[in-house]
Amino acid sequence: MTTLPSGFARARRWLRDHPLAFDATLAFCVLIAMICGSFADPGKGHGPTFGTRTPEAFSVLLMVLAASALVLRRRHPMPVLAATGVLTATEYIFMDPPAPVVMSTVIALYTVASRTDRPTTWRVGLLTMGILTVAAMVFGSTPWYSQENLGVFAWTGMASAAGDAVRSRRAFVDAIRERAERAERTREEEARRRVAEERLRIARDLHDVVAHHIALVNVQAGVAAHVMDKRPDQAKEALAHVRDASRSALNELRVTVGLLRQSGDPEAPTEPAPGLAVLDELVDTFRNAGLPVEVAGADRGPRLPAAVDLAAYRVIQEALTNVRKHAGAGARAEVSVVRVGTTAEITVLDNGRGSAAGRPGAESTADGGGHGLLGMRERVTALGGALTAGPRYGGGFRVHAILPLEARTGEPEQPGPAAATGERR
Repeated sequence: MTTLPSGFARARRWLRDHPLAFDATLAFCVLIAMICGSFADPGKGHGPTFGTRTPEAFSVLLMVLAASALVLRRRHPMPVLAATGVLTATEYIFMDPPAPVVMSTVIALYTVASRTDRPTTWRVGLLTMGILTVAAMVFGSTPWYSQENLGVFAWTGMASAAGDAVRSRRAFVDAIRERAERAERTREEEARRRVAEERLRIARDLHDVVAHHIALVNVQAGVAAHVMDKRPDQAKEALAHVRDASRSALNELRVTVGLLRQSGDPEAPTEPAPGLAVLDELVDTFRNAGLPVEVAGADRGPRLPAAVDLAAYRVIQEALTNVRKHAGAGARAEVSVVRVGTTAEITVLDNGRGSAAGRPGAESTADGGGHGLLGMRERVTALGGALTAGPRYGGGFRVHAILPLEARTGEPEQPGPAAATGERR
């Protein structure tokens, strides 16, 4: 069974959705109020008395015209106010005692005040109050200080004040709603930005894992195929390295893909992220692949921050992978990690000459090259550091990264000298 409050709520929603119907209903109610008020005689000293006078036909016509004008008060507030004001002034000039046509002007003035700015409300409100109050005082038979004349001034003033208050509240609510929508958009943009950053980080990790381990697998498989007939023991050793490298690649890929498959927040990893603590193991994998690597300097101080430690490890891993792939036969590499003040400097040198495919500028982005150094640079610049990479004087290649010990998160900087030099990957 429908309750009375729910019925009123539905009626109010319907009227809000149909403003013209609401204005027509309001105009009809104002007309009924004006006609009822026209039967009241102000009286002398004891208040108004009803039924002692009857409105003239001219007054009824003015009341009907004024009420009809209120139907268009939302679409044309200023013309409706002007029309009702003229009809009210006409009633004060020609009829005595006047019918309460001023009710329509009060409604029209409220509409103007609620839909315009405050300066316009002040100007229009004062003008309407002045004209109608003067007309009532000058052309009425009652003294100028009578309560009927002062009532015109009071009701028009209250209509202006009420309309201005409603307009201010509506603007305040709209501002709160706009700020809430803007905050929601900002949260969505921040979420999208974080997703994009996480995808970029995962892409860099996948690139590092695949490039490093597949390069080792390729080298060791080639060695095994070369010595399979003449040196089966060495072939078995190479195949063992292939098995270890592929197992490591599968483990790291499984962890990364597992993060991608999680629908909620990723759980804490069960194994620590790679860092300089396992630098010797990383170097051994390249030595087993046939690349002589010398660790000229390794930082033995307190452990670097996690983000810096991982970035340093990935820079060294990618640089040595590039040496193994592009430096050519007989190349040697040298790695150093030195802590200088508030920064850590990572340097990877090699003396390789490189094949034609690995020479500066030989690779194009069309075949997917150039992502190795790009990924290293993004890692370093995201922490507030700098990376340079390029050929050495007299042959070889040099990768040099400077990482702050207090990592900061920022937007990647514009490509530095490394972008203009010969990128191997």
